[in-house]
Parts: sequence; C-alpha cells; structure tokens
Amino acid sequence: MNNKELSFVNHLGELRKRLIFVLVAFAVFLFGSFLYVQEIYEWLVRDLGHDLAVLGPSEILWVYFTIAGVIAIALTIPIAAYQTWLFVKPALTDKEWKTALAYIPGLFTLFAAGLSFGYFIVYPLVLNFLISLSEGQFETMFTAEKYFKFMINLTLPFGLLFEIPLVAMFLTSIGVINPMLLSKARKISYFLLTLIAIFITPPDLISDILVIVPLFVLYEISVSLSKFVYRKKQPKQSETMIPLKKIS
Repeated sequence: MNNKELSFVNHLGELRKRLIFVLVAFAVFLFGSFLYVQEIYEWLVRDLGHDLAVLGPSEILWVYFTIAGVIAIALTIPIAAYQTWLFVKPALTDKEWKTALAYIPGLFTLFAAGLSFGYFIVYPLVLNFLISLSEGQFETMFTAEKYFKFMINLTLPFGLLFEIPLVAMFLTSIGVINPMLLSKARKISYFLLTLIAIFITPPDLISDILVIVPLFVLYEISVSLSKFVYRKKQPKQSETMIPLKKIS
C-alpha cells in the first residue's frame, strides 16, 4: 500500500471516528429528551385549544420520537460542528482553525434563534389563519401526527435559514465568497427567499410579508458581515483591494 492509499485509509478512519462521536451524542440527547418528552409535549400544546386525536398506538410513539428527535438534532449541532472542525483541523493553518472554532457557538445560537422565530411568530400566525378559515364552516379536529408535522415544517426551516449570516461570514473568511458576489446575487437571492416564504406561509399578503421581511434582513446582515470579514482579510496597503464603497 503506497503513501497516498495509506493516507486515504487514515482519513476514512478519522472520519469514521468523528461520525461515531456525533451519532453517540445524538443518541444520548435523544434518550435524554425522550425522558422528558411528555412534559415537552404538554408545553407545546398548552395554547392549542383543541384536543389532538391519534389514529393508533404507534402514532403516539411517532409523535414523541419526533419531538425528542428535533431537540436532539438542535443539541447535536455544536457537537457535529466541533467534530467536523477536529477532522479538518490538520489541513488548516493556525489562524484558520482558530477562526473556524470561533464559529461553533454561533451555529447553535442562530439555530435556536431560528427555531424560536418560527415557533413563536410564524407558526401561531399561520395556524390561527388556517383555523379562522374553518370557523362556522367545519368542525376542527387535528391528529397528533399531522399537527406536529405542520409545526416542524414551519419551524425547522427557520433554524437552518438563520444560519445564513454565519455561513456567509465563514465562507468569506476562507475566500469562497466575497461581499461583491453577494451584492451581485441580491436580486436572485431575494427571489429565492420570496419563493421560500410563499411556500411555507398561507396565501395571504400579511403572512407573506411577515416572513419575507425577516429573510431579507437576514440576507442584508449576511452581506454586511461578509463586508466586515472581507475588510479584515485585505492588507491595509494592498493596491489590489477593491474599495468597499463601490459595493452596492
């Protein structure tokens, strides 16, 4: 076995080790969350005002595992980020690995902020709108499975979307993107974010605006943070530096 093959095998072994750490952490968090899942369930449905129906015993288990799974994913994110950092650390310079390490706490913070935004703002807005459509026309009854699928579909995407500013900062710091590129892509980015907002909200203008505006703000924050990181990367006296005042 030559050196290249040996190096590849070593990398696979290291990757396997990191994946095992992540899976073990997820299993521990899943088990811990499941111990308190009934209390969490009662808190999530505290203001619903409707009894949830189940169509079979297995549906109760599905709901509990889904709730525990989402919590476990959120708690595993910093562990997964740290293990990824350990895996790529040998290929990074001292400055690069220190920079990458600094982003890990922000991943969890922004993911939690996105979940909170989706759950406390977007979710009740959409749910109340849909319930209002049935008033005087239909008898409203929810199954537990569909109710929590609905809740997760409206909250989990925001946990991921709120990572955009941090991702933009990191990609700028390693030279993959720059603020000029983000500025040039503003129109297409706004279009894509609008489609996402329309897709996850009910068909009324107010709901769309309440989701679209925060997404646009997130993108502009990403551009601003990218400019900040880009400035710090450029040599102060470099003649090749692109003036940021020209960036729209």
